[in-house]
Amino acid sequence: MVSQPDPPSSLAAIRGTSSLVSRPSARSKRYNRSQVGGTNSYLPQNEFPVFSHSGDVEILIRAGPVENRYLLHRHTLTRCSGFFEASTSSEWSRAQPLLPSGHELSKIGEDGASSAADGDSELGGATPTKKWRYELDSGSGDNDIPMLVQRDEPRDDGRSLGSSLFGPGPKTSSQSRSHHKSSSYPSKRDYSRSVMSLGQQPQTLSQADEDLLRDYDNLFRTFYNYPPVLDSINVADAYVQCKSLLTLADQYDALPVIGPRVDHHLLQFQSRLWKQIAKYPISYLRLGYLARSKVIFQEALIHVVGQWPAGERSLRATMPDIVLDIIEDKVDELEETVSRVEGRLFRLNLTTSRGERVSPNNGYLDWLATSLFRQWIADNTTPQPPPEFRRPGSRDTNRPAAPLPSAPPAPPLTAVGRAYRTLGSGNPNTFLGHDECKKFLKLTPEFYSRENLRRFEKRMDELKAMARSVVRPLMNSGLELDLSGSSRVADSIGYLTCTEVGNRDLPWTVDE
Repeated sequence: MVSQPDPPSSLAAIRGTSSLVSRPSARSKRYNRSQVGGTNSYLPQNEFPVFSHSGDVEILIRAGPVENRYLLHRHTLTRCSGFFEASTSSEWSRAQPLLPSGHELSKIGEDGASSAADGDSELGGATPTKKWRYELDSGSGDNDIPMLVQRDEPRDDGRSLGSSLFGPGPKTSSQSRSHHKSSSYPSKRDYSRSVMSLGQQPQTLSQADEDLLRDYDNLFRTFYNYPPVLDSINVADAYVQCKSLLTLADQYDALPVIGPRVDHHLLQFQSRLWKQIAKYPISYLRLGYLARSKVIFQEALIHVVGQWPAGERSLRATMPDIVLDIIEDKVDELEETVSRVEGRLFRLNLTTSRGERVSPNNGYLDWLATSLFRQWIADNTTPQPPPEFRRPGSRDTNRPAAPLPSAPPAPPLTAVGRAYRTLGSGNPNTFLGHDECKKFLKLTPEFYSRENLRRFEKRMDELKAMARSVVRPLMNSGLELDLSGSSRVADSIGYLTCTEVGNRDLPWTVDE
């Protein structure tokens, strides 16, 4: 009996359908891969920081061994920066026309019009016809400020203007074959170069170069509505970075765009920011002015006015006249308020049981309490008098007569504020306590007794209560910082913080 081979249908039934369907051939999968363009195909992206299809302003930022390249839009740069608006104008512009590149495929329609930019416009806007090129010039001196300057497109390497923007130009068949051969089969020399480059130590950037690259990157990121890369943990480091960014924005006339971003970032620190402003009010006053931050400027201004004239020399050297005028006006307003309160304090008096004002005739002990209270106010709100000059007619006739001393200068607001904060404190034992009253009464032995001391302290407490209500307007605070807490910064503030700063007091226009 001769055996016959099974038909294909029977073999399929024996093996089952899963072995034929669920195991596709690896060879067939390999053949289905697309080979269009090979492994060297690259599609340039049209996004920040390099808009390969629609960018028309090339910016090169070099710092040490690092170079950052940006390809941005003139329309965006001119809207955000007055520097780019002026430098790309017809008067100062050094723009150069773009030559067709390898990625610009032109086709002629039936009407004979060229539509080369149809594909590019779909990817990210119309193809630009001009190009501006900027490079960072560090200057020749150590004190020179790095600045962007317009440069012509380099032509010494044989590349066209369009190739630097839109990729390499068209290649000949021989060039493409040689390039494909060299890329497919790397030589031993290329391999040795790659091994040597791996062994080299990377060049490190200095802190100044890192700050420069970071500032320019944050500047352009903000132009395109990207959040700047700033420290969000340490408020001191965030201040340094924001100040550097604002200085760069001021250099390129871009403060209206950068300022709100800086303001938003710093206000996220909340209480930590208020404490930093209390420590360095002059620095934050300038930062708030540059960023046009209403909250930061108001907070710093209240501290500056309360400590005036401390820091006056630094303020006059760094701040514009409009800010100095605001400070002086607020200082005058505060001094006027202090003068009214001081006059009311010196007019405070006690009354007898009949409702008469005490005097040495009707209540000597009560009058002594009033005199001691007024003396304390005078000593703590008036600076120390200058040393006495020798007056004419003295025994020593050989020395020339010294001029009479002039009127004592006005006390600084810091000393006055400390005295009024003591008067307004809720603890009456902070000044003129039991020991001071006892020592004062012992100066007159015939009046010193336990009963008189008890009465004297009671009448002194009445004067303190009246004074507390008089100085209450000076105890108000316009700060965001919580002075009622027990932090070191709040406890160290001994000056007045009752200055009111409204929208009309800002050095810029604020929409109501």
